[in-house]
Amino acid sequence: MKLSLAPLSYYWSKEATMRFYVEAMHWPVDIIYLGEVVCSRRHVMRLPDWISLAKACRDAGKQVVLSSLTLIDNEADRRAMHKLIDAALAENFLIEANDFSAVRAMQGRPFVAGPHLNVYHTGTLNWLRDLGAMRFTPPIELSGADLAALQAQRPEGLETEVQVWGRMALAFSSRCFTARHHRLRKDNCEFRCEHYPDGLALQTREHSDFLTINGIQTQSANCLDLSPQIPTLKNLQVDILRLQVQSNNMEQIVHAFDTARRREQAAVIEATFLPPQSERCNGYWNGSSGMQWQTIPIQAI
Repeated sequence: MKLSLAPLSYYWSKEATMRFYVEAMHWPVDIIYLGEVVCSRRHVMRLPDWISLAKACRDAGKQVVLSSLTLIDNEADRRAMHKLIDAALAENFLIEANDFSAVRAMQGRPFVAGPHLNVYHTGTLNWLRDLGAMRFTPPIELSGADLAALQAQRPEGLETEVQVWGRMALAFSSRCFTARHHRLRKDNCEFRCEHYPDGLALQTREHSDFLTINGIQTQSANCLDLSPQIPTLKNLQVDILRLQVQSNNMEQIVHAFDTARRREQAAVIEATFLPPQSERCNGYWNGSSGMQWQTIPIQAI
């Protein structure tokens, strides 16, 4: 199995972003996703910056995929999406389509079907394959049993990439919740996201961590950890293990999963490597509440 770094969900400074990926070029990951997937107002990394970074990662031996915006809700977003695709095709980079307008814009050329295209059954999977998909990432709420059913009927030549680590993206909205938290309007948000390199924790009235706010994106409070399921994922013929990016301990997490995939055994991830104010969860994998953490036999699926 290969390892991939999912596109950066948070709004970091240009210096922090570049520094992170310069370091990641030396990690044992096979695939690096680049691009802004959450908010079109985030502008410290322009398209030429992403292309330049993509070239550097490719020169370092990584497969690079440029990810499109997830929520395209105006003409400016649509034009930016087409510019991204044109630039990617000109440099021979793959595109991760996170919105069906991007799928249409690919016009039958090979692309990666992102996790927000919501592939729940083989009908959708075959349809996307006919449109040019060469890889897909199932939704995070898909259970292990449902993934096994999809894998049993997966079209030939289509790769499967499963998120195994990181906060889960649950929803996107036209509203910016970070701006609302600061009593600001979305179009005058003052880019408050940059103050939260791992998102803004949202608590219940009982002061329990419930969700994480990241601009227009809502994430889980807890961190998905499928490290015990690596042997099972191998048996299910999953091709790629996807790791969500966080601000600290990413190198250690990558090395832990790299060791586990090479040895075909469960990974050992220290609790100190979890994102801030986060606990482990794997409930969706077991067909239960996503926030839960259950210790189950490795070969349960």
